[in-house]
Amino acid sequence: MSLQTMPKILFSRYTVGSLTLPNRIVMAPMNRNRATDADLAPTAMTAEYYAQRASAGLIVAEGTPVSPQARGCARTPGIYNQAQIDGWRRVTRAVHRGGGRIYLQLWHVGRVGHGALRADGSQPVGPSTARLESDRVPILNARNESVLVPCDAPRALETDEVKAVVVDFERASRNAVAAEFDGVEIHAANGYLFDQFRCPYLNDRTDEFGGSLENRWRVLLETVVAAADAIGRARVGVRISPLGTAHEMRPDPDPLGTFGHLARALDRVGIGYLHLYDQSESWIHDQQSRLLRHLRGCFPSTMILCGGFDVRRAEAALQTVRGDLVAFGKPFISNPDLLQRLRLGAPLAPWDSKTIYKGGAKGYTDYPTLDEEIAASENHCGGSESCVYPCAHRGFR
Repeated sequence: MSLQTMPKILFSRYTVGSLTLPNRIVMAPMNRNRATDADLAPTAMTAEYYAQRASAGLIVAEGTPVSPQARGCARTPGIYNQAQIDGWRRVTRAVHRGGGRIYLQLWHVGRVGHGALRADGSQPVGPSTARLESDRVPILNARNESVLVPCDAPRALETDEVKAVVVDFERASRNAVAAEFDGVEIHAANGYLFDQFRCPYLNDRTDEFGGSLENRWRVLLETVVAAADAIGRARVGVRISPLGTAHEMRPDPDPLGTFGHLARALDRVGIGYLHLYDQSESWIHDQQSRLLRHLRGCFPSTMILCGGFDVRRAEAALQTVRGDLVAFGKPFISNPDLLQRLRLGAPLAPWDSKTIYKGGAKGYTDYPTLDEEIAASENHCGGSESCVYPCAHRGFR
């Protein structure tokens, strides 16, 4: 990468609330399913994993269930008991010792789940009884192995149970701060509970949480306000996925109106950031995208963009002020020092899809850094011009 093409904004400082980020690269939340004990608490290996990636401007840790009811995958660590709080505190302290900053993504899967994921065997819940037809979720079999099974049919939450979900998120926000996270991100994307309530094709309720657009967004907005009141508005972010179809969702019939309404409401609350995820990796890169321009106008505060970014696309988005921060997902899995590789224009290591959710250290904490790869390469190539890491031998390491 030449000095002329070196990104200028991507590696610049940025302030979110009281946090000063040394760069504008965000590690996107990605589930890794490594909680193995009965308490479903993060392990020392999880602390090592996140600490390895502390050079990111901001880490948003994986989707974390706010209650047993919120669970949708085997071996996902929660944030609803003391062992989990203690485990996450080890994670945050490891990241902070490495000079990093870390938020926790708070998660309720809604209808995307199975009774085997809860001790009482209770079925998933959602805004209605509409079930997933082909989606599958990981549960543990009799040999304690993760296997994919069809989702159970959900039951519709009662009105008082919806209000209890708000309380669960408020409690989880307080627990996250007790675990020394710098803030929380409320997961309202990807076809999970809040996205299900938003969807007019799924939400057929006749109470205060169904019907009108305002009612369908009500549970999310009440949750955001509760979390903001509990830990401070600047420490709360929200993630959404407009036009997303994950978990058998249908695109919203009026995305500008629907998500514009939410963005304006979130701006009035004064949250720390809005995180936009484009599952299709398309419209978020289009400078003329009506949806992106509309959301930017409705939410002029900090906006994170996510969905298929590389250095060039990230810098272009920041230069045109389409967003303020850019999130990278899977590249962080296999490149713990992603910041250094992007800065140098060095090759990115590929991730192993087979180990993303498998458990154990393989494909989790054993990916080498660039310096480790260079050292191994130097032992074999002797610094020749044909080396895959020529930058190392030309003074840029």
